[in-house]
Amino acid sequence: MANTSNFLTKNKSIVLYGLFLAALLFLLKWLELRFMIMNHAFEIYAGSIAVLFTALGIWLALKLTKPKTILIEKEVFTERGTFILNEKELIRLNISKRELEVLKLMSEGLSNQEIALKLFVSLNTIKTHNARLFEKLEVKRRTQAIETAKKLSIIP
Repeated sequence: MANTSNFLTKNKSIVLYGLFLAALLFLLKWLELRFMIMNHAFEIYAGSIAVLFTALGIWLALKLTKPKTILIEKEVFTERGTFILNEKELIRLNISKRELEVLKLMSEGLSNQEIALKLFVSLNTIKTHNARLFEKLEVKRRTQAIETAKKLSIIP
């Protein structure tokens, strides 16, 4: 602390001169900015309006092009009877109990990974069951397999 006060007393004129120059430089920059604003007022206003309308245009474009999501509820009414498994078709198609389980879970909308976790088997096992089911039901996709199985009364 003593060092700092000693430095200020020795170089008092230099410190005051530096502070005076800094204040004068600040005043000149403030006047220059004020002068620039007065001379270029129209350009500043036009630029501000252009930036404002550009931002408004971008916001409006994002709002108008945003995809709208529509929630559709589908209610299906069926007869009050219980589901009767068509065992003849199961035997004819030679679908195993495990493949039937996989088909039921598939119809519930579960992914292969979710089915594998639920049945405590590997993902490859589920893929093998799917391939065999597709072969036996003579289909190429999960949706077709579910549709065919429902038509044949294999799943509810």
